[in-house]
Amino acid sequence: MTVTIRPAEKRDVPAVAELIEEIERFYGAADTDIQPIEERRLQVEEALFGVPPLASALLVEDQTGDIVGLAAYSFLWPAAGSSHSLFLKELYVRDTLRRQGIGARLMDELRALAAARPGCSRVEWMTDRDNPGARAFYESRGFTESDGKIVYRVDSGTA
Repeated sequence: MTVTIRPAEKRDVPAVAELIEEIERFYGAADTDIQPIEERRLQVEEALFGVPPLASALLVEDQTGDIVGLAAYSFLWPAAGSSHSLFLKELYVRDTLRRQGIGARLMDELRALAAARPGCSRVEWMTDRDNPGARAFYESRGFTESDGKIVYRVDSGTA
C-alpha cells in the first residue's frame, strides 16, 4: 500500500483524535477509560496548534486519505551539553499496515527532522518493557536499549 507521511495540519484534528482512541485501545484501555471524542479533539488541537504548540506530529495517510499512523514528538532542551533533542512520544501504525516499512519510514523522517534542526543532537524515545513487538522493531532498525535511565511518573494533581 502506498502511504504519504506528512506533518499534521489543523484539518487533521478530528482524524488524529479518532486515531488516539485506537492507540488507547491498543494499550489496553477499557471503554470507561476512553475520553469523549470532543475532549480529545480539543486536546489534540491545543497540543498541536495552540500558542505555543506543545507537540508536533507526522501523520501517515493512506491512498484514500485516511490517517493510519502517527509519530508524535517534541523538542526538549537541554540534551547533551547545551544542545537539544527530538523526543518521540508515540509511534503508531494501524495493525493492518504493520511490517510494511511504514514505522521505519517514520523513524527515518524523525531522524531527518532532528538532523535538519540546528543544535539538535539526538532522537530519544521510550517503549514499554512488556511490548516485545516494539522492542523487536527498534532492534531490527539497529537501535539499542539504554540501560542508563529510570523513568519516574507522577500525576500533575498529586502533591
